[in-house]
Amino acid sequence: MEIKKNQDLIDLAAEENGGRTLLASDDFFAPKENLLKPGPAVFLPNKYTDHGKWMDGWESRRKRTAGHDWCILRLGKPGVIKELDIDTNHFVGNFPSHASVDASWVSPFTALGEIMDEVKWMEILSRVELQGDSQNLFTIHGETAFTHLRLNIYPDGGIARFRVYGFSEDKANNNSFIDAAASENGGETLACSDMHFSNMNNLIKPGFGIDMSDGWETKRRRGPGYDWVILKLGLPWIVERIVVDTTHFKGNFPDSCSLEGCFEPDTDWEAFLTNTIEWKEVLTNSKLSGNQENNFIIDQTSPLTHIRFNIFPDGGVSRLRIIGRPVL
Repeated sequence: MEIKKNQDLIDLAAEENGGRTLLASDDFFAPKENLLKPGPAVFLPNKYTDHGKWMDGWESRRKRTAGHDWCILRLGKPGVIKELDIDTNHFVGNFPSHASVDASWVSPFTALGEIMDEVKWMEILSRVELQGDSQNLFTIHGETAFTHLRLNIYPDGGIARFRVYGFSEDKANNNSFIDAAASENGGETLACSDMHFSNMNNLIKPGFGIDMSDGWETKRRRGPGYDWVILKLGLPWIVERIVVDTTHFKGNFPDSCSLEGCFEPDTDWEAFLTNTIEWKEVLTNSKLSGNQENNFIIDQTSPLTHIRFNIFPDGGVSRLRIIGRPVL
């Protein structure tokens, strides 16, 4: 049973609210993604993997060096945190002895490398002792809103679930980055090379993909060439970042991608299927990783109205974000 003292609070980190684990120091025995799964953790006594006992949570290997393990996560709903539940259910001889939690407000679409190197963290839960096979509940005092948390465990071990209860608060403003490709901002998909498994329109849907069907996935390419999709941006745009989100695509994400753009505000969409458009490189061919947001910072000052997103040689992408500022 999951416990929450204040029934007016929501789980800001819940997977169904858009919460996502971004990076962990180690998740050898059980993946970090389990932390935010809905419902209580389950225990299957006879289930094992190549790495050992299957556990429904996040579990790091036994640390043989100095330091401690940690996991960085993004809240699905930024907000003021009032309660934390560090749930160690089913972790008996392998739970961490202590934990602490740091928090920060991070601008939307910030790259993971920037989060690692530049973000300033505030401790909201000092190092506390944990009990195994228990829900460890802690009250948080303060009125500061946060977007990201870092769960620290000492020195290693397993956590079944991590719940972050609070009040949602969005501090977005008109100077923040905007997704030019998003359908809610007027973006449109015009054409693509293939969408055998799932539709290109999913690329620009709001929110996060719920599974592999909620993305754009092409068939396996058996000949030369590569797959592509052409999009019209909501307005003429200065592109500053590109987010290629491959969440849920683990064995079938593209090896790499590139992006081209053009400024053709008055050109009919059918012209984009010919060779008459002069595409200019915005992102050179770049490696992708599966099941995560791939962020690219773009040094580009010319406005664009359309983009051509190329994937090599094929595969699936959950969402494509073209981040920048409109040219009004």
